Amino acid sequence: MDGDLWAKVLDPENEFRRLLIDQVVSTALPESKSPEQVSAAVKAFMTADLPHELIELLEKIVLQNSAFSGNFNLQNLLILTAIKADPSRVMDYVNRLDNFDGPAVGEVAVEAQLYEEAYAIFKKFNLNVQAVNVLLDNIRDINRAVEFAFRVEEDAVWSQVAKAQLREGLVSDAIESFIRADDATQFLEVIRAAEDGDVYHDLVKYLLMVRQKTKEPKVDSELIYAYAKIDRLGDIEEFILMPNVANLPHVGDRLYDEALYEAAKIIFAFISNWGKLASTLVKLKQFQGAVDAARKANSAKTWKEICFACVDAEEFRLAQICGLNIIVQVDDLEEVSEYYQNRGCFNELISLMESGLGLERAHMGIFTELGVLYARYRHEKLMEHIKLFSTRLNIPKLIRACDEQQHWQELTYLYIQYDEFDNAATTVMNHSPEAWEHMQFKDIIVKVANVELYYKAVHFYLQEHPDLINDVLNVLALRVDHTRVVDIMRKAGHLRLVKPYMVAVQSNNVSAVNEALNEIYVEEEDYDRLRESIDLHDNFDQIGLAQKIEKHELLEMRRVAAYIYKKAGRWKQSIALSKKDNLYKDAMETASQSGDRELAEELLVYFIEQGKKECFASCLFVCYDLIRPDVALELAWMNNMIDFAFPYLLQFIREYTGKVDELIKDKIEAVKEVKAKENEEKDVIMQQNMYAQLLPLALPAPPMPGMGGGPGMGGGFFRPSTHGRYGHASNAAIWHATNGVILMCL
Repeated sequence: MDGDLWAKVLDPENEFRRLLIDQVVSTALPESKSPEQVSAAVKAFMTADLPHELIELLEKIVLQNSAFSGNFNLQNLLILTAIKADPSRVMDYVNRLDNFDGPAVGEVAVEAQLYEEAYAIFKKFNLNVQAVNVLLDNIRDINRAVEFAFRVEEDAVWSQVAKAQLREGLVSDAIESFIRADDATQFLEVIRAAEDGDVYHDLVKYLLMVRQKTKEPKVDSELIYAYAKIDRLGDIEEFILMPNVANLPHVGDRLYDEALYEAAKIIFAFISNWGKLASTLVKLKQFQGAVDAARKANSAKTWKEICFACVDAEEFRLAQICGLNIIVQVDDLEEVSEYYQNRGCFNELISLMESGLGLERAHMGIFTELGVLYARYRHEKLMEHIKLFSTRLNIPKLIRACDEQQHWQELTYLYIQYDEFDNAATTVMNHSPEAWEHMQFKDIIVKVANVELYYKAVHFYLQEHPDLINDVLNVLALRVDHTRVVDIMRKAGHLRLVKPYMVAVQSNNVSAVNEALNEIYVEEEDYDRLRESIDLHDNFDQIGLAQKIEKHELLEMRRVAAYIYKKAGRWKQSIALSKKDNLYKDAMETASQSGDRELAEELLVYFIEQGKKECFASCLFVCYDLIRPDVALELAWMNNMIDFAFPYLLQFIREYTGKVDELIKDKIEAVKEVKAKENEEKDVIMQQNMYAQLLPLALPAPPMPGMGGGPGMGGGFFRPSTHGRYGHASNAAIWHATNGVILMCL
């Protein structure tokens, strides 16, 4: 038992080491009964690192019927040494030995990759979980593990097998194993694997088992989903009626997303999610039910979804029911309209909008959108719609639609309603075949703001409706520049066309109008109207007109020229023109109006030279105020025309005699007035003198104030007071009478 001695003898340098080992193994230890001796020997062999020799030693001790055959430590040491030094012997040791530390030795065997030996160890010691783990994790033989599990029928073993099967993707087998193991702990992994492997029948069985052990929303939700996947809709209905903790809204959404619409329908109906139910019913082509559900949901999003689905399915009656609930929302109206139009459902869309007009919540957008639709697809109804609902339309939007679709008549009407008269007038003139209507255009043109449109309208009527141009010009008479209008017509060569208009506006005395009318009158040889125009409107080139017509072939026109010269003060030209045409009366009147004595006397000489004695006599009277009597007598006497001048002389003598008589009469009356005035002045002076002399003698003087009253107290003649008043009240009557006499005298 000396350790040093053992170290010496077991030293590799010892040539007798082998012999010693053989003797120890074969004789010494088998005969020894002292555990201490055996322990010291084993320790010495281990210290000397002689595993094979140690194995021989231990076999001799443990395997043979020795006192130490059942020693726990020696058996452990034997197997562990064999695992390290000679693995081939381990299985035999495991089978032959029974008193060793199975769990610890088994773990060492696993670490040494002696999996079969480890499996045998765990199995021998009924460590079934460890044993099956070796089969699954190290040997990787699931079939042997399943067989082992069937043999031992332990839940823990089945659980391990199930996990391994799950890892290997054997989902159905794993689910069956979990059920056998009654293991609900791995439900999340099982659910995930079952969904990936699409083994929902097995999953249902597993989840039913799990529900018995735990109340998890995930489990109940997945059970409903699994029922749906295997089309067990009746089970779903029964399940949701029973107490459960499933997240039904989430399950319903998941079923809907995965197109399990029948199952989703059950869920949404149960939880009263009408919006989702409506969507689900649409997917199932159950449109009537979808509409009913949408009515309960009363959501714009739901209505739109159902409406669009019905349109796609050509269920237009139901689509209209939905649409009426959408178009009352201004923001959604355009989306509905575009959806219908993109699918070519124009008539159905129009029908929807027409029905929407009668809704209590009908708004401007509906009326406007219907107008746009009419503009695009039913032109014949557009104008009636505009006229009926002009106050409820978004006119700018409808204007754009009519412009795009080239509905010019309706566009014009809309411009008028929107007070865009400039655009209305422009539209009419640019698209007159369709848009023009005379009475309407007259109402428009007077309201435009751009004055250039007035003249554009003149050009328009001149080109397209010349017969009505005067009517339009009369309407514009207060707004247009008459000179510019006349210039337009003159350049166009149609001045006569607007004669009625010019006659109507001539009262403004515009030069261009006057000249144009005078020109027309000259061309028409209407001398009466020409003379009237000249008399009433003098703002024109008078001399130019006179020069133009003074050589006219028509006598009356030349007479008008003479008349113009006369009005212009060109007396000689007027008289010369009248004399040239033998219009002696006109010449006489012109000379008389001129006030020029020389012209009048020259005219007398002209008549004498022409031998026009009657005209000489007439001229004396017409120019009576201008002709000097001596000149008249001289001319008459020298040309032997005293007889023709005699009436003039009589008139002259009578006139001058009357003037002298008037002067004499006026002189006599003036003398009489002077004498009467002198006599009157004399009478006044006499009366004043008499009054001055008699008045002091006729009246006694009243007592002065403060000097007593009554007779004998200083009375005497009347003395006027320096203040204009009498001193005694008893003489008041005499004073007033005297004043009256004085006033009468004066």
